[in-house]
Amino acid sequence: MPGLRVRIQPGLSSMNQTAAESGEDRLIARHFRPLVQHPGAFQLEDDAASITPPPGCDLVLTTDAIVAGVHFFPDDPPAAIGNKALRVNISDLAAKGAQPLGFLLALALPADVSEAWLADFAHGLRADADAFECPLLGGDTVRTPGPITICITAIGTVRHGQMVRRTGSMPGDQVVVTGTIGDAALGLLLRKDATCGERLRLSPAQQNEVAARYLRPQPRVAIADLLATHASAAMDVSDGLVGDLAKLCRASKLAAEIEIARVPLSDAARAAVAADPSLLETIVTGGDDYEILATVPGTQLEALRQAAQLRGVAVTAVGTITADRGEPRLLDAAGKPMAFVRPSFSHF
Repeated sequence: MPGLRVRIQPGLSSMNQTAAESGEDRLIARHFRPLVQHPGAFQLEDDAASITPPPGCDLVLTTDAIVAGVHFFPDDPPAAIGNKALRVNISDLAAKGAQPLGFLLALALPADVSEAWLADFAHGLRADADAFECPLLGGDTVRTPGPITICITAIGTVRHGQMVRRTGSMPGDQVVVTGTIGDAALGLLLRKDATCGERLRLSPAQQNEVAARYLRPQPRVAIADLLATHASAAMDVSDGLVGDLAKLCRASKLAAEIEIARVPLSDAARAAVAADPSLLETIVTGGDDYEILATVPGTQLEALRQAAQLRGVAVTAVGTITADRGEPRLLDAAGKPMAFVRPSFSHF
């Protein structure tokens, strides 16, 4: 679909033009054609894109939607919303061991969306499309009586047969995570209550750090190929470490034991938990981390960790896959299983 189509209903906004005035062409040229880099997008002038994967590679496809009031605040910076919309999809590709190739964009916009909002949103998308080498291939734009809804379908490539699925874990594999866990959940708390940072004794720099993690996820595409080489199973952490680990275990028909003390936390998260120990549950269940959760054979762990470190990504072993079936167990400092009121974010 690259003729990025705009379905316009008369009288919805000042952006609406008659068909003869070609408002659609102006909107595309102004905001979205600058994102086009792939020749198969045909400058968004056709009804579909045409792409050929590199020799010996498979295509990997993923799609995620984000909705105002659910995944972002309506008054968040439009450029940051564009960043988040693309990055959450690139995170999925990275977890599968894939490199980005391009993306399709579907926008549902309310009547009062402004030209300035669209320009800033497109600017954020373009910056990340360039940074992650993931150009726009096409899409669609429609009006909606509801909130802004952004759906991106990302396309990546991986060497034939090397996509990392959720189902490959084996008993004895090490459970690892990249980066740190819980910063985005803290950023959301601060976004809802600006006084929260002071109560949690977070410095201004720490508050800015967790706020940025919520606004702009950091997909771990730098180590995608390492996951394809070393990991037996992987997924990104979007709905919370506890809930997403449960999904991975169910897919592999195994279980896991995780030591909570080994879960990597930023200085900000450690300070927050020291001020309010109950926040530990929020940190491991809150979601929006967009780190990678993977299982790795013990013989591969150190090779993965060292190679990832050279690329600026920390990989931490937090537990082990076990042969029994059931929900994963998170153990506290005394070795006792922990229980959580809401183990995972869920829309339903």
